[in-house]
Amino acid sequence: MIKAHKAHEIPVPSDSILAPLYKRADLLDAFAIQLPAGASDDLEVLARAGFERQAWWIRALTRVRDMIMATVGVKSSRAVGIAAAARGVVIGFFPLLSKRAGELVMGADDSHLDFRLAIQLRTGAAGGRELVVVSVVHCHNLLGRTYLAVIKPFHRVIARASLEQVASRSV
Repeated sequence: MIKAHKAHEIPVPSDSILAPLYKRADLLDAFAIQLPAGASDDLEVLARAGFERQAWWIRALTRVRDMIMATVGVKSSRAVGIAAAARGVVIGFFPLLSKRAGELVMGADDSHLDFRLAIQLRTGAAGGRELVVVSVVHCHNLLGRTYLAVIKPFHRVIARASLEQVASRSV
């Protein structure tokens, strides 16, 4: 029987390139999952496994988010992805902002908030490899703070589900 890999919350890693953004963040969290043996070492491959071809319920929530936010002039996830693709690499609908050994950063800035997502591959406590996702959000106004308050519970579930998707696909 294959052991199920479960994502869990961890302290935010101090060695992330995003660490300078932790101060005064409106949302700051990190989740990790143990990767199965044979999973890729390529962060971009792992990120694509977690943030592309997402579960139906995540796609449905994203569509609802896009419809509601369009009423207040916020770009849809599709529009963010299309604009970013014209400038460079996109993973899911997130623009890839930087990539270095052991960590890549995706994110976008908008009128209501700035969002960054770091993905790290590191040695876990048990000696295996673990994938870590760090989220940092800075809100600019009441719309950003209201939006974040509404989506925060969904964000936590989606972050864990995205990591579990990577582990289950054994990419």
